[in-house]
Amino acid sequence: MAVPAGHAGEESSESMDPGAALHGNFINYYTFNPPENRLSLIPASLLEQLGCSSARRESETVLMLDVGCNSGDLSIALYKHLLQEQPLETDSPRSVHLLGFDLDQDLILRAQNCNPFPQNIQFIPLDITQESSHTELTSYVERFGCSRFHLCTCFAVTMWVHLNHGDAAFLALLSRLASLCEYLLLEVQPWRCYRSAARRLRKLGRSDFDHFKTLAIRGDIAAHAKEHLEKQCSMELTQSFGNTLWDRSLLLFKRR
Repeated sequence: MAVPAGHAGEESSESMDPGAALHGNFINYYTFNPPENRLSLIPASLLEQLGCSSARRESETVLMLDVGCNSGDLSIALYKHLLQEQPLETDSPRSVHLLGFDLDQDLILRAQNCNPFPQNIQFIPLDITQESSHTELTSYVERFGCSRFHLCTCFAVTMWVHLNHGDAAFLALLSRLASLCEYLLLEVQPWRCYRSAARRLRKLGRSDFDHFKTLAIRGDIAAHAKEHLEKQCSMELTQSFGNTLWDRSLLLFKRR
């Protein structure tokens, strides 16, 4: 069967990245997967649909979390996208703050240096697989008098945690994200991406991912994620925004 154009583009573009990024921290990620690939599927009125804007008191802050933000291009573009009908000044009645993090400190430095909204968008280095990450993220939320982030986005991160840390870490990541937010917008890489990532490493003469051959969670990864979130994390799937050019679904989950 012929490979769809989107799949071929993903494989050929990522293969040009130096080092084939063991943790998905590609240095030029947004040159081959620009923010618009996701934003074209996400309604600009999303915050309002989730009850996070006009229905709130003017003094109430809306908190967003972007997991694995890379160099911050998508984080900033998403912030603009969701607030495009409102002024972006810090004294806007709709006060929206976004926290983006990535384990790659060099990428975070790039994000910090290119951030046009430092009063409302913050980028920090953080490894979500570490227990200390929960404390740091909770502390951020509490500074605004909130108990959770209103919206958490996790775009194409789960596979890297899964490959590097195994099945238990994959499920623990989902549980941690669910505990941190009211709504979770999740993009899970399908199993074919796992095979491609492992193949890129082998082509470079590097050893395989530690857990690739022993993973029990395989096949329909999105279905596994959905099952865990709904059965173990008190969340429910409320909407699918369709599939990206790389045929990955964007799934919105809500805390029950």
